[in-house]
Amino acid sequence: MSEANTVRSGLITYPHGFSTRSGGVSTGVYSSLNLGMNRGDDEANVKENYRRFLKSCGIDTEEFVCGEQVHGSNVMTVGKEHARKPYGYDQLYKADGYVTADPGVPLVIFTADCIPLLMADEKAGVVAAVHSGWRGTVQDIEKNAVSAMISLGASCENIKACIGPAIGRCCFEVGEEVIDSFRELLGTDPADLYDRKDNGKFMLDLKSVLKRCLVRSGLSEDNIDIIPDCTMCLHDKYWSHRYTGGVRGSLASVIMKP
Repeated sequence: MSEANTVRSGLITYPHGFSTRSGGVSTGVYSSLNLGMNRGDDEANVKENYRRFLKSCGIDTEEFVCGEQVHGSNVMTVGKEHARKPYGYDQLYKADGYVTADPGVPLVIFTADCIPLLMADEKAGVVAAVHSGWRGTVQDIEKNAVSAMISLGASCENIKACIGPAIGRCCFEVGEEVIDSFRELLGTDPADLYDRKDNGKFMLDLKSVLKRCLVRSGLSEDNIDIIPDCTMCLHDKYWSHRYTGGVRGSLASVIMKP
């Protein structure tokens, strides 16, 4: 059986990866590597997709931490007791980020245009996985994740971060209320990070906004990797909510302290 095709960061050496659409067994609108457990796909296919995806990232365990993402800023500190198999529990944690110092505990978050953010302080042995759409970014979810990592012994100077495949400036059209939210968050107008359109909308570079927020939280620019792929432009490679109108599978991103 083939493995899932994954994308990785050159900065992080711990087992990790960002999924693509290929290398799975799902069919139809979920073809082929759907990792969403609430999209209506066949359960057996999703379980096999997870086995392939985790294996491609160098992870052998079948259990991982995940939850119900609510576009908020809640970051949970978790351990082995929070891990589950796909479809393992009826109750899901309501969180958009996870941090752990426990070895052998994969942290998984889901996206389909929003930003997946993976972070690791490999000297302290602390990792984080964060789902960061514009709402979560406005609420400074990355700052909460960095703070949670520091509480477990990480240091800003040693944290390496990767901003994964997500919708790019080329495709992310937003209203002025979103731009105003980032003006308030950053305390300045991030005019270099958006383009104003004739229709009054804006094309926003959310990945660069998140990088700026990470630097404000104490990370070095040299320790922040950005995967340039736009999920909407590359809709044949990645799941894109905007491109499919919501009829889609889900991407997953994972990181684990070995």
